Amino acid sequence: MEYDLPDVIRVKADGPVRLVTLARPDSLNAVNDELHAGVARLFPQLSEDPEARVAVLTGEGRAFSAGGDFDLLDRMAKDRRLRRDTLAEGRAIVLNMVRCRVPIVAAVNGPAVGLGCSLVALSDVVYMAESAYLSDPHVTVGLVAADGGPLTWPLHTSLLLAKEYAFTGERISAARAAEIGLANHVRPDDELLPAALAAAHKIAALPPQAVEMTKRVLNLHLEQAALATLDFALAAESESFDAPEFRRNVERFLEG
Repeated sequence: MEYDLPDVIRVKADGPVRLVTLARPDSLNAVNDELHAGVARLFPQLSEDPEARVAVLTGEGRAFSAGGDFDLLDRMAKDRRLRRDTLAEGRAIVLNMVRCRVPIVAAVNGPAVGLGCSLVALSDVVYMAESAYLSDPHVTVGLVAADGGPLTWPLHTSLLLAKEYAFTGERISAARAAEIGLANHVRPDDELLPAALAAAHKIAALPPQAVEMTKRVLNLHLEQAALATLDFALAAESESFDAPEFRRNVERFLEG
């Protein structure tokens, strides 16, 4: 199947497994307009790929994804239409991942920050490199944490831990992530992708209808949680783009 995606997202077939790579390595796969829109379109296309059984999601280079591109955040603060459209894409990313037909195995090869952290949180099985970490810094830059981690972490770990990491944006090491239920497995950096691909092929060899409908049964819990909170969270995040603290933080970063 031909995927209609921007060049910053590559999809490679490995038998029934699709290796999906976020490919802005010079920017640590930070999320700009193009990558954000592409991720929103990715998961429906995976669902529509008749030969796909499992997807492995990873980043090119040293990072999984280093979070939001500050140029994009600056323009979202100034342009309400861009803000509306980008947050609508964010909503689509959450629901498209939750509803994706095929299981998604995250191969977290480096820092997974912001949207990168959200993509990991919304994946079905998580492998992390020993050097990798998770972080959701929305609150620390002055934004409401609306997607990914805050939606799913209370289901993966305790509500207390979810609050702590959402409030502080503190880095969660791979070892800590596995300890508290945010990752399944930690591997040496050079063994990460082979291990994630092996897990994907193991799942892909199982009866597809049983796998896909079992994923759906499990993700109904996640979808209900997302639908209960997502629209409020995104509306609150939109408001926070107008907050003076956020504007000062973005200006400080861009000037630095």
